[in-house]
Amino acid sequence: MTATLDLAKQLISIPSVTPEDLGCQKVISDRLSNIGFKIENLRFGDVDNLWARIGTQAPLFVFAGHTDVVPTGPKDQWSSDPFTPTISSDVMTGRGTADMKSSIAAMVCACEQLLSDDKVATAIEASGSIAFLITSDEEGPAIDGTVKVIEHLKKNNVNIDWCLVGEPSSTDTVGDVIKNGRRGSITGDLTVHGVQGHIAYPHLAKNPIHLFSGALTDLCDEVWDEGNEHFPPTSFQVSNINGGTGASNVIPGDLKVQFNLRFSTAITDQQIQQRIEAILDKHKLKYTLDWSISGQPFLTADGKLVDAAKQSIKSVCGIDTELSTAGGTSDGRFIAPSGAQVVELGPVNESIHKIDENINIIELEKLTGIYLDILKRLLI
Repeated sequence: MTATLDLAKQLISIPSVTPEDLGCQKVISDRLSNIGFKIENLRFGDVDNLWARIGTQAPLFVFAGHTDVVPTGPKDQWSSDPFTPTISSDVMTGRGTADMKSSIAAMVCACEQLLSDDKVATAIEASGSIAFLITSDEEGPAIDGTVKVIEHLKKNNVNIDWCLVGEPSSTDTVGDVIKNGRRGSITGDLTVHGVQGHIAYPHLAKNPIHLFSGALTDLCDEVWDEGNEHFPPTSFQVSNINGGTGASNVIPGDLKVQFNLRFSTAITDQQIQQRIEAILDKHKLKYTLDWSISGQPFLTADGKLVDAAKQSIKSVCGIDTELSTAGGTSDGRFIAPSGAQVVELGPVNESIHKIDENINIIELEKLTGIYLDILKRLLI
């Protein structure tokens, strides 16, 4: 059993459903402390966070990740206990295998391999620093995790130069896709106000569902932007809609609609808000609209970090990687605004959040090799 696989199994065996860490970060910090990292445990609200660093010089390279996992879903639908990592035909099944405890294990073991040579460790500390930013709040509200750690680092004048987030970025085989950016995400909670009444006397009421129908068509038909060379066009989607009292003879007084836009760098969140409100006003609706933004779009252009990742994947896996900004948000959205170059590089994402989440253990070893090679290219 390899060191990476052994550590991954240890972490996966801990049922750290968000926002609980349940000792995962203690396992990680113990391993890192043994190779010279200084440990700082940061707890904000009910969330445990870990900041571990070796070296004091710039540039600072950071491995970022999370120990929390999503709920298992019906356990009887799993082929084995979700918190008992089970290997069959080189595939390990368990909650957190792909998202993203295996990545964290690979990060730790890459550092252990790198720093096992005292001369290399001394050389790295003279040329830069390595740190870990680990949270247990990525799969949840993401309020007291990475965003708070970044605020803490800023107050202490800690500047991240390069950050590798271990999110599962790959599509078919490890390393075939790197996420070098992400779309922004903005949510609108809309209440369209009508007048409740008896369904037999519609002239005495105003049906908010009917009133909203034209605006909904316009919102769905709107071309927000054409995207650009790095991002697909901005997308508008209704996620929840609810109106009515449950009775068949009552026109509802209010209609509640929740919608989300994943937006590119071709448009701003302010422009989105203005255009949506203009459409609602055009239809003369009476409404209340609350906005929330969970992340701005970011892009890491070609540079030292992207180049190192490409070269390391080619060296270890023998493939050319693809740069992508597709998919959901990640904690990279909190790190990129600090000025850091950010990429996401991890295992295949096909099984994440699913029943029987899994990872190929041969590819896990390749991932360790990629991380190790990136460190060498940037810091030696």
